[in-house]
Amino acid sequence: MNNLEALNFGIKFLKKNKIESYKIDSELLLCNVLKLSRENLLINLDKILKNESYKKYKKLLHRRKKKEPMAYIIKKKEFWKNKFFVNNNVLIPRPETEIIVEEILNRIDLKASKNLLDVGTGSGCIILSIIKERSNCKGTAIDISKKALKVAKTNAKIHHLENKIKFENIDIDKFKHCKYDFIVSNPPYIKKVDLYRLEEGIRLFEPIIALNAGLDGLTEIKKLILRSKKLLKINGKLIFEIGLNQKEIIKDFLIKNGYYINKICKDLSFKPRVIISTIL
Repeated sequence: MNNLEALNFGIKFLKKNKIESYKIDSELLLCNVLKLSRENLLINLDKILKNESYKKYKKLLHRRKKKEPMAYIIKKKEFWKNKFFVNNNVLIPRPETEIIVEEILNRIDLKASKNLLDVGTGSGCIILSIIKERSNCKGTAIDISKKALKVAKTNAKIHHLENKIKFENIDIDKFKHCKYDFIVSNPPYIKKVDLYRLEEGIRLFEPIIALNAGLDGLTEIKKLILRSKKLLKINGKLIFEIGLNQKEIIKDFLIKNGYYINKICKDLSFKPRVIISTIL
């Protein structure tokens, strides 16, 4: 069997099992097994595939058949301008979260020295993406999951930023460290009742602890807002992601707690996704 024949097998297998992205997924899984780029795979389609590699490929196809996200199978995901290691202990980085990175970078001069806090860091993709482009800045990343922090630390090493960021296994409620110029977060914002309505790839594989925001979907966001009041410098900014139909209630809560709303950013679907606020 050569690479083309294996690829055709994978395409038919995933298509039969109703995986919409069957073609690109088949290619990426074979690339993962062979440690090749997609371009190199496509110019080596006639090369013989070893039996051992074919068995590995079939195992990956069966994982994808069960709707396991590609990022977890190949253990990486692109975010902003970099690739990050991921596993099922962290949420898969998503394009809408890049809004946070973009808005922060727009507010920090290239040579400025700012102190950042990333709450619920997960893979570390937000704070690592920022500090990689603003080398004079430093940061702290916290998460209540030790397993998530292990992933974030791995990514810090991959991107040679381990000396720029402190990692702490702690809830923001108990966090009492220094004052910050920026606090960023992609907090849980899904109502408990809505967790069961999520698509299979998310519901069955991504960490529920990073999604579940209690009965009203606002538990963690309110905690973030209240604690950030004490952790931000005067005129410091809190920038975080929100869920559907949460904009107005979160705006009101921010204003009642002494914040000024700078901007509400919409995602590619034109839905409010990120709130930027300043503590007065």
